[in-house]
Amino acid sequence: MKKIKLFLILIIARIMAFGIKTLGKSSGTSLVGMIVLKLQPNFLKQVSEYIKTTITVTGTNGKTTTSGILSHLIALNNNTIINNSKGANMLTGIANTFALSLSPFKKYDFAVLESDEAYLTKLYDNISADYLVVTNLFRDQLDRYGELSTTAKKIQNAIDKNNNLQLILNADDPLVVSFKTSNKRKTPIFYGFNKIEYVNKNIVSKAPMENITCPLCGRELEYETRFYAQQGHYYCQCGYKRPECKYNADVKIYDTKSEITLTVNKQLYTFNVPLIGLYNAYNALAAIAVAFETGVTDIQGALNTYRAEFGRSEIRNINGHKAIIQLIKNPTGASEVLKTVDLNSNVLIIINDNYADGRDVSWLWDTDFELLKGCNKTIVTSGKRAYDIAVRLKYAEITNVKVIKDIDKAIKYISTESQKNSSITILPTYTALLHINNKKGV
Repeated sequence: MKKIKLFLILIIARIMAFGIKTLGKSSGTSLVGMIVLKLQPNFLKQVSEYIKTTITVTGTNGKTTTSGILSHLIALNNNTIINNSKGANMLTGIANTFALSLSPFKKYDFAVLESDEAYLTKLYDNISADYLVVTNLFRDQLDRYGELSTTAKKIQNAIDKNNNLQLILNADDPLVVSFKTSNKRKTPIFYGFNKIEYVNKNIVSKAPMENITCPLCGRELEYETRFYAQQGHYYCQCGYKRPECKYNADVKIYDTKSEITLTVNKQLYTFNVPLIGLYNAYNALAAIAVAFETGVTDIQGALNTYRAEFGRSEIRNINGHKAIIQLIKNPTGASEVLKTVDLNSNVLIIINDNYADGRDVSWLWDTDFELLKGCNKTIVTSGKRAYDIAVRLKYAEITNVKVIKDIDKAIKYISTESQKNSSITILPTYTALLHINNKKGV
């Protein structure tokens, strides 16, 4: 009877998805899941029985890219997989993914699920995960998450619900390192960078560094090497320090890729990652670590064919122009993205303040928009808070700014004004990204 009901729900879900797509009234990433959970509150518990290994990914930045790379690595090594690839990471989004991906007649080798930090506890109420990857913890949407200690506590509460969870943690983030399970046989596995080198440019960011206190004694942490925000090689007088990493890598950051070198089981590996920026190198290293832990063999072969999507260094063609779309949503992540912007490209910044973006846009003032000073073309600002970002750019002493509040008109303007063969950089917040994603021809 349970399987019959599940089968009927999956049919209903697919009919609803077809209707939504036909009408074009929604992005289709959560609405079906919301209705499915209304019809069957235990839906996620039921479908979890069809998954052999469940990997969850959480953290402030990098969830979608990390889970996307990892899913690609797993799938191209002859595994069946379910992944919420569009970044809808609350319960409705995850239910949406299962409802539209699951076949009730087969088992899946893996589910790779990114989860909103605040919803991880609710997810673990429904699904027992085998792995949890935590990417980083930065200040983000303070109106939703509160301070970092609040977010960290929510993640730890989720971990406490799952005694068999294997943690895979970013060793370079002192807040992430503090997570632990009560199962002494499941000691955390750490990944991080030993050395970082920018090959083709000398980048100096004025973005503020996070001053983090020691989780053990409360003193302010000191650093041997600091990469960005609170990430680096830290230590405290009380003995708290960056742990030894199982996956300890060096990375060279190029304009269009990164090169990660590490030794695993006494064998040296060098991986070329077709993504820009240090932040994406961290995401790739996290995915590579999990790939080794789960027995994936052809990592480089899969990396060679990975292409970013849904606004995470995503490349599209807009009216004949190559456009790179980079989601921005908080000071640390946005500042890292700004380091990668081609200053010869046509830049469009779209800022919304809907619930999913975070109502508080004060983060714009903590973001290092001064990195755009060298842009030699007009920078267009758009979205609900187009004038806020325009004012922020003014204070960054950037004068070549044009405000076009309507997003569609802004995209049309920047693609029309762009010279032949010139590229476009689009920096949207989340709901602006959804708007772009739903726009036909973009």
